[in-house]
Amino acid sequence: MATRPFERTLADSELLDALHTHLHPVHANPADYDPLLRLIGDARLVLLGEASHGTQDFYRERIAITRRLITEQHFTAIAVEADWPDAWRVNRYVRGLSDDADASAALAGFQRFPSWMWRNTEVRDFLEWLREYNRGRGRQEQVGFYGIDLYSLFTSAQAVLAYLDRTDPEAARQARARYACFDHAREDSQTYGYGASFGLSASCEDEAVQQLREMNRLMTNQPPAPGLERDEAFFATQNARLVRNAEEYYRTMFHGRVSSWNLRDSHMVETLQALDRHLSVGGHSPRIAVWAHNSHLGDASATEMGDEGEWNVGQLVRDRYASQAVLIGFSTHHGWVTAASDWDEPPQHKQVREGLAGSWEDVFHRTGEAHFVLALRGNPSLRELANERRLQRAIGVIYRPETERQSHYFHTRLPDQFDAIIHIDETQALEPLDKGRVWTNREAAETYPSGV
Repeated sequence: MATRPFERTLADSELLDALHTHLHPVHANPADYDPLLRLIGDARLVLLGEASHGTQDFYRERIAITRRLITEQHFTAIAVEADWPDAWRVNRYVRGLSDDADASAALAGFQRFPSWMWRNTEVRDFLEWLREYNRGRGRQEQVGFYGIDLYSLFTSAQAVLAYLDRTDPEAARQARARYACFDHAREDSQTYGYGASFGLSASCEDEAVQQLREMNRLMTNQPPAPGLERDEAFFATQNARLVRNAEEYYRTMFHGRVSSWNLRDSHMVETLQALDRHLSVGGHSPRIAVWAHNSHLGDASATEMGDEGEWNVGQLVRDRYASQAVLIGFSTHHGWVTAASDWDEPPQHKQVREGLAGSWEDVFHRTGEAHFVLALRGNPSLRELANERRLQRAIGVIYRPETERQSHYFHTRLPDQFDAIIHIDETQALEPLDKGRVWTNREAAETYPSGV
């Protein structure tokens, strides 16, 4: 039965009262995040989301929290929604092992759209801090930077070959013969996927699986590698695993969103588990901060995504790690964002519309607090009031305000989706290292809806 307007107003009033009781305002004091650190406690995985891929405030606050996790809670790994080979170059830089002159150079590998996700001023400055933090520390005490996404099919294949060329030329020859199956796609992953999916060209599934098995065999039969060589062997094996998973992903993406989404997030969790094992040497379990979009890190079973058969990193990590994983989301009501209007288009400096009436963004705006942390885990009275499904906004690398309801909102039960939420009412756009003329022109987004 439909809720009458008065009843909804009364329910919203009770919810706002509860929010005011439980939220923790954030100002300029680092101690403002103390309640969040207490909630995290001894958790081994802390998933730090973002409501868009182009909001400066989300990156800045996520970095501030991560720095405290590193310096106070001894976290030793950051796993991000990025390609494994490109992030490994950054990992070598922050550990003082590369020839890159600075963080901007170390980020040069991120050329694929949307490069601004990682080639931006916030990440650049954080990496310089992280390199300085690692300086003088032993390998086990240093903090690494790793990618968990699976788009880099061809780059990862080349990385496998480069490693084997250096360590086992005969194995490299065999691997090159297997990976030659992909040559007809001319290093275009979607061309490969389309052709293999519809029978227009050969599938390379068997070759990718065989090469992963061979890499696993080589790693098993080799004596334990010391220090950095062990890391390089792990890097190469993960690249072989990525080629196998990416091959399946690109074959599947033309047959439905659900199956390809599930493959992608399963790969991310598989990579997290491999990192967990790799960094557990010496009997000490690592603690890992994970950076990705809310749609990956909030529990999908509490959202429309779950209704449609999708799962995600947050849901799978909760299944495997239970209370040892903490899921933290971000939210904003209005402001600016760096996003494109369509895939492979240049980034624009776009204005974010105010949150839709009745959405979580609107509810948080009505608290009157500009910036706050809301703990959802351990607050049964708040959970009861907040468990009604409401709309929540998700802006990825594309923002289309003209179809915002259809393109960027979905329903969610917030207390089941996240353990905590950080709301920043007005936010600013992420600043790319490679701005371009389109991004610099802030006024361009304000011509909506005429487009003139």
